[in-house]
Amino acid sequence: MDSLDRQLRYFLKIASLKSLSRAAEALDQTQPGLSRQLATLESCLGQPLFVRNGRGVELTEAGRGLKEKTEAAYRSIDAAVDCVRKHDGVSQGTVRVAAVHTLSYYLLGEVVARFSAECSDVALSLMCRSSSDAAELVENGKADIGLVYDTAVASQTLDTRPLFDDEMCLVATRDSAHGETIDLTEERPRLVAFPAHYALGKMVRQGSLKLPIVAEAETVDNLVRLVAAGMGACILPTRMPDKLLQDNDLRKVRIERPLMRRRVVVITRAGKPQSPLVQRLVDMVLAAVP
Repeated sequence: MDSLDRQLRYFLKIASLKSLSRAAEALDQTQPGLSRQLATLESCLGQPLFVRNGRGVELTEAGRGLKEKTEAAYRSIDAAVDCVRKHDGVSQGTVRVAAVHTLSYYLLGEVVARFSAECSDVALSLMCRSSSDAAELVENGKADIGLVYDTAVASQTLDTRPLFDDEMCLVATRDSAHGETIDLTEERPRLVAFPAHYALGKMVRQGSLKLPIVAEAETVDNLVRLVAAGMGACILPTRMPDKLLQDNDLRKVRIERPLMRRRVVVITRAGKPQSPLVQRLVDMVLAAVP
């Protein structure tokens, strides 16, 4: 049976966002399912709580009264729970991490191993996305922390801490004609690239470069496979493990010009107290930076 507590929390989320569709996305629910929960609550109360308008929904008089009486109460309840969790610590639960794909090859492995060894009863959920998608997951509360490029963080609802600057290199086949270095303002190698909404995808599509892109891939593994198959070269961080490239008969070529560098940052939701588990993971990430 659906609880009244859940229905009231759903009601408050809809009231806050003034949209069933946005509330459903934020709550990780389907819109029809959320509508049913709202209808059940309205049936229990015997009157409608929202009316539709051209942009979404707005509260009825009954809805405004319910929001006024329940919102402060739920804030107090959540604050009390957070206080107990922070005071007593938490040894079980789930921590959700959203990160750009490349970091899973040269940073996250060490962090995940250390965190799992120290917090063996905690489930760690790792979601690899583009920087913008990872930032959105944290902003919507679907991830506890994010590891992204700073160019994707433009929201005041996120706290940002710098980690390191990631410099890029050209990855090409071992027998390619490229030397040890390359000037991309003069040479125009054919590229396999991330899609345009990825931070590294935007980087290689800079107007001044106009590098020819012959194929796109959303993961590092697929980029590497396409380069190894002779489709072209790709742009990846210089921190990518040498073994990954050697196993595919590839090598790194240092980029002389233009400067291709992005800052990696760790993000959390602003104004939201972090659980001891989340804070411990953030500390481990910061400690792992060379």
